[in-house]
Amino acid sequence: MTRSRPLIGVTLDSEDGAPDGGAYSRYPWYALRRNYMDAIADAGGVPVALAHHAALTDDIMARIDGLVITGGAFDVDPALYGDSARHAAVTLKANRTGAELALARAAIARHMPVLGICGGQQLLAVALGGTLIQHIPDACPGALAHEQPNPRDQPGHEIDIVPGTLLARVTGAARLAVNSAHHQAVRTPGRAVVCATADDGIIEAVEYPAHPFCLGVQWHPEFAISPADTRLFLALTDASGSRR
Repeated sequence: MTRSRPLIGVTLDSEDGAPDGGAYSRYPWYALRRNYMDAIADAGGVPVALAHHAALTDDIMARIDGLVITGGAFDVDPALYGDSARHAAVTLKANRTGAELALARAAIARHMPVLGICGGQQLLAVALGGTLIQHIPDACPGALAHEQPNPRDQPGHEIDIVPGTLLARVTGAARLAVNSAHHQAVRTPGRAVVCATADDGIIEAVEYPAHPFCLGVQWHPEFAISPADTRLFLALTDASGSRR
């Protein structure tokens, strides 16, 4: 009997719609770049989109084998990690964050494989008790261009990977060129540990050693700019398939 592919839940972005009809719809809609789904399918998983309904978390968890928390042009509410002030550059999507936080916490509690990407990595850190840098250009003068000016399917800078970590084992790399599209970053990892940093000290990846596969990366491996990116999705689907 052929073993079925693992079902990987993928969180969506959302928009309110445009009254002039210039966007996808004048009514609220979900959105996701195709390469997220393609990367999971190519790695042997079955991707399924997850709507923003925190109340459905237990039902979702009962059906999926792994979870990908995606990125987007918005930020985690600073109040969720104890900051009383909010930087002017911070943009919120409260319903999305609430749903993703519920999913992340449930995946951690159930030891379900989870991969956080860009903003998803930041949310994963917050779910593990960490904090964020609200705006890198102000908090870290002289930092690299983490909002890279060149296209996202090209590398923006390099990172160093901590030896002996899950990320090192999965990628097989000590140093890696990555794409970069973020104005925030993890400040403290909480119960997670740092497994990669940029040359300017910005945290580029975190993982939770008490969990079989709980990893967050600050870049966008769905663009597959290196073989290491593809290995991340292969490792996620392999870990997810092992739970079946």
